[in-house]
Amino acid sequence: MLSILIPTYNYNVYNLVLELHIQCLESGIIFEIIVIDDGSNTRILENEKINTLSYSSYEKLKSNIGRSKIRNLLAQKGNYQWLLFLDADVFPKNKNFISAYIQCINNEEKTVNGGLLYPENKPEKNKLFRWIYGKRREALPFEKRKKNPYLSFLTLNFLINKSVFEKVSFNETIPNLRHEDTLFSYNLMRKNITIEHIDNPVYHYGMDDFEIAIRKENESLTALKYLIDNKLISKDYVRISKLFSTITKLKLISLLVLFHKLTKYLFLKNLAGKYPMLYVFDLYRLGYIAKLEKESRGLL
Repeated sequence: MLSILIPTYNYNVYNLVLELHIQCLESGIIFEIIVIDDGSNTRILENEKINTLSYSSYEKLKSNIGRSKIRNLLAQKGNYQWLLFLDADVFPKNKNFISAYIQCINNEEKTVNGGLLYPENKPEKNKLFRWIYGKRREALPFEKRKKNPYLSFLTLNFLINKSVFEKVSFNETIPNLRHEDTLFSYNLMRKNITIEHIDNPVYHYGMDDFEIAIRKENESLTALKYLIDNKLISKDYVRISKLFSTITKLKLISLLVLFHKLTKYLFLKNLAGKYPMLYVFDLYRLGYIAKLEKESRGLL
């Protein structure tokens, strides 16, 4: 009835699987839990304990294949009609997490998004920026997610009918630089597939240190530009690219690149500090996209 699919990489996912396993047994449903390790070099012994649990399996790949390919591989291995995707670094808030998703299962071709939360306790300084960004931009209540269902979609906690996934799988041809979830939600929208948002969150614990978070954001902006340049998504789909499109029309790219060059270290200092401001982060991102655009034109 339910295939629970979890990709992992250098992360101990056993406690998450154990909690899901207990909830599934208590619900009385037919289920399986499949964990595929994307070529890790740590946490392997801890995760191998998953194979001692009934209806559960852990498999380690020889090499890393990336976020899109591993999710497609998990879906191929799933034996049941409904697929529940979870990231390795999450944990259900509620003991009725599985039963809440079971209540959403019917004959509709749809996707169900449960949402996420961040821990209430403020983390150490080097993780503060990622915590603030997550709480304010990602951890949206389901009422707010409903107002913009496709852009509010995140792949770390969602249920999908397998027939839908066969129509809209993850694109394996794009660079492994993030925004695969943006493209996935955009394709759901294009095919008029409903995203149902419910209040069934997981806590997200995998917060990156500041330097890693900024590196990933730079990669993410490179990936976003790739999707737009290759006409895989509309330039108006994501807020930051829509704003940059307006700046482009006003022929302000060169001015924005200069602004980025003059302010980026000051902005990064703020974002790495005790009081990171998200509008500063948005200005940094706009400048970085402008730099990428000029580089692609051979003007830098």
